[in-house]
Order: sequence, then structure tokens, then C-alpha cells
Amino acid sequence: MRNFKSTFSIFAIAIFTAMVLFSSCKPKKIISQAPAAPVPATVQEAPKAAVVEADTDGDGIPDSKDNCPNKPGSAVNGGCPETIVSEPTFNYKNILFEFNSSVLKTSSYSVLDEIAREMKKFPSMSFNLNGHSSAEGSEQRNMTLSIDRATAVKSYLVTAGINANNLITRGFGESTPLASNDTESGRQLNRRVEIRKR
Repeated sequence: MRNFKSTFSIFAIAIFTAMVLFSSCKPKKIISQAPAAPVPATVQEAPKAAVVEADTDGDGIPDSKDNCPNKPGSAVNGGCPETIVSEPTFNYKNILFEFNSSVLKTSSYSVLDEIAREMKKFPSMSFNLNGHSSAEGSEQRNMTLSIDRATAVKSYLVTAGINANNLITRGFGESTPLASNDTESGRQLNRRVEIRKR
């Protein structure tokens, strides 16, 4: 009986201890906090890929801005190759007139238009307009006629847009024939204005 009491006492103590221990080990409530709002990530735009424009001729000027996309050139020239403009001689001799007249022949208009186009390429250049006549009539009349012919050419060129200050008129009368005055075909060639660069 004593054994029983002793065993019972030990058993009771063990149960009591277990109860005390288990009650103190009871799961605790976890106090949860509301999750913090996520911090928005800074939106960074993805770097844009550089758009590489076509440059067919490889001159460093994109085709969209290149006036000559198939020929290498310079930016100064709009992407086109620089052309060497040779200076024309301006030694025109076929500006012809009728006998005793300073009125331009209509056949001379196309020649004068071409001359005006060339002169405009060299706006600072000056020119001599040398008037001539055939040997018919007096020297005085032929001198006046040659000056009038040079003046007629000057008027045409000024009307075409050439600066009047760049055109110097001179008359030579019959003193410098281009052909013989003994034939009508020669005299026709002598009734002229020659244009020469100064």
C-alpha cells in the first residue's frame, strides 16, 4: 500500500507538473500587423535603342538629309560631292546686229540668256562688252553704232539680272574687224559685240 501511495504521489506530481508545463507552453497568439503597403518601385523607362539611319554612301550624312544619297559628299554641299566649277572664258563673239542698227537680232537672245546664266555663277566678276561695226559709213557713225550695240547688250543682261556695275561698255567702231569688209558675209560678222572677262 505504501508503494501504491508512493507511486500514486509520484504519478500525481507528474501529472500536475505536466499540466503546469503544458499550460505555460500553450501557443501564444501571434499579433500580426497589417502588411506595409508595398513601396512603388521607381518606374524607369527602358533606354530607347538609338535609331541608326541609313547612310548608303557612307559620308556621315543620313540618307534622309542627303541630297545625293548614292554619292559621298560634304554637309556643306547638302551631302553631294563638291564640283569644281571651271571659270568660263566668256569670249562670246556671235552677238550679231543688222546693218546700221543697234537692235539685237532675235537669234542673239538664246546666246545672251546662256551668258547671263554663266555670269550669275560669278557675281563679283566684271566684264567688258566690246561693240564693233563693219566699215560701211563714216568712222564717227561706226564708233557711235559700236557703243550703242554694246549698250544694247548691257541692257539685255541687266534685265536678265546681271549687276550693271559689273558690265563696262566700250566701242571700237570699225577698227578691229573679225572678217574682211570686202564681202557681205564678212561685214555681217563684223557687226557684233564681244564679251570678255576683265
